Amino acid sequence: MSKTHKIEVEGEIITVVNRHNEDYVSLTDMAKFKNAQATGLVISHWLSTRFAIEFLGIWEQINNSNFNVTEFSNIRLNAGSNGFVLSAKQWIERTNAIGIISSAGRYGGTYAHKDIAFEFGSWLSPEFKYYLIREYQRLKEIEQAKIGWSAKRELAKINYRIHTDAIAQKLIPPALSEKQKSFIYADEADMLNVAMFGLTAKEWREQNPDLKGNIRDYATINQLICLSNMENLNAVFINDGLPQSQRLEKLNKIAIEQMKVLENIEDRTLLK
Repeated sequence: MSKTHKIEVEGEIITVVNRHNEDYVSLTDMAKFKNAQATGLVISHWLSTRFAIEFLGIWEQINNSNFNVTEFSNIRLNAGSNGFVLSAKQWIERTNAIGIISSAGRYGGTYAHKDIAFEFGSWLSPEFKYYLIREYQRLKEIEQAKIGWSAKRELAKINYRIHTDAIAQKLIPPALSEKQKSFIYADEADMLNVAMFGLTAKEWREQNPDLKGNIRDYATINQLICLSNMENLNAVFINDGLPQSQRLEKLNKIAIEQMKVLENIEDRTLLK
């Protein structure tokens, strides 16, 4: 198991793990809501109900090609009857189930696919299920935000490398010192600042003496997206041999057009 997360539901810390790109929720942690000293018994009581068996059977038949339907039928005949008891381990061994798993070790216990865990939550308490789903959705939103942030950061790194490589190959003579080279890189970065923000880094610092960082630290997400695009385009223009004055004029026009498009997008969540 990998990508382990924790969510809090009704005062209980619930472990969520990823297995084969599917989220499994700890039934052991959830069962503490009912009886912290006998979590296995709580899970077994739920598994012994006809409601649970019917749902598990449907889930397995849809998602598990190796599900033992014959053994499932035998279990279903006895589910809910007096004296019928079924543990998670028995269910897994008898039916080749994959929706529920038992594991040992650091994150040991009984886990269930999120679909099944939500049903277990219903049995524990409708209120518990509601908060479980809400916290799980919040976890997914955080994960998606991290994925989006990582993708933007990687794109920015790629475009920055493309930009600096073009400068190194086309604008920097081999005989220059490292200090002289840094002036050229800074000059090109400032050209992009002027095209995007209308002023150089030095001019911004002079206008904002009380702010820490640089002009790009205070840019909006739309400005950063546009700036990343401009780095890539400037690399193309450099390779085409355009002088800086022409590149500045072209990039400024592009920045204006791109910002109009970005600011008019109604679905702002795409840019978060």
